[in-house]
Amino acid sequence: MSKSSNPKVLFIEPFYGGSHKVLIDTLTARLVDYTLVTLPAKKWHWRSRCGALMLYEQIPFVNSESVLFCSSVLNLTELLGLRPDLQSLKKVVYFHENQLIYPVREIKERDIQYSYNQIITCLSADVVLFNSNFNKVSFLDNLKKIIKILPDCRPKELKSKIEAKCKVLYFPVEYPEISVNDKPSEILHIVWPHRWEFDKGPEDFFKVLFNLKDENIPFRVSILGESFTDNPHIFSTAKEYLKEEIVNFGYTDSKKSYYNILSSAHVVVSTAKHEFFGVSMLEAVYCGCYPIAPNALVYPELYPLDCLFSNLEDLYSKLKCLCLNPALAIEERRKMCLDFDKYSTAAVVSNFVKIINDLVFS
Repeated sequence: MSKSSNPKVLFIEPFYGGSHKVLIDTLTARLVDYTLVTLPAKKWHWRSRCGALMLYEQIPFVNSESVLFCSSVLNLTELLGLRPDLQSLKKVVYFHENQLIYPVREIKERDIQYSYNQIITCLSADVVLFNSNFNKVSFLDNLKKIIKILPDCRPKELKSKIEAKCKVLYFPVEYPEISVNDKPSEILHIVWPHRWEFDKGPEDFFKVLFNLKDENIPFRVSILGESFTDNPHIFSTAKEYLKEEIVNFGYTDSKKSYYNILSSAHVVVSTAKHEFFGVSMLEAVYCGCYPIAPNALVYPELYPLDCLFSNLEDLYSKLKCLCLNPALAIEERRKMCLDFDKYSTAAVVSNFVKIINDLVFS
């Protein structure tokens, strides 16, 4: 195989939906030759625990592939045991998230199965890719915490063995073709574009908005993002309590409408307790929103310190200041200089191609 041609990749994705599907589709759209084997994006826990067993008969025998690419949902070690013919491939695993720091509501006797799957997958891989430096560092720094749960025979130098394989490959963001017009500055429009789940911190967000409303501080709000059949109760409470402030409430199927809402807002807020990249925040900022996010998780890697809050009181103060002077949000956003190209589809695909070429040809 000449260096001028890209290696053929076998893509295996046990949870082919959401960001996992977007990443695979983005990469395969730029490759000439590849093999794709997937399972539908449902029952995530079953895919993580049993994906190797579900997939091993569906994967064709290796022909001309040189690289195996999978997400960390797959227990790669189990798959290689079930399919020894795959062991000869160069193996790349991509972490959209890591289970080592996933927030749980109740910590009793922690089930480390998902963390264990990801750890042994890293040991079986040649290259381990993370969608942010925060994702990488938080995974590596918490290995010891998980291994300490083992009753005995704990592996040694695990961090150094895995760290040598690690790289950052940002998630590809396909920015909208949209012109950001001048925003009206009479009243602040806040947008919250996240999944309606507890790890995105909706209770914290609405608590701050309720306090603003109770003090008769004017604002408008759009609550976007994907909702589910079993949504946190706070959403129904907020829909009623903030009925005079709500501009949009719920998921929109139309990307055009979604981007139009983002471009009409002044501020995008995250109150996440679990975030490794945050596409919706970047999209909103690209559409002209000023970001306000926790001074934690991935956010210090992406946004200036002035955009970050340390606690809910700090978030309240920042929003109150902007509510009383919406023009300030517009001014502060104009001052921001973010390198959007670093996260663009073109840059990420180019980096991915370089990684697999270096892996195969070096």
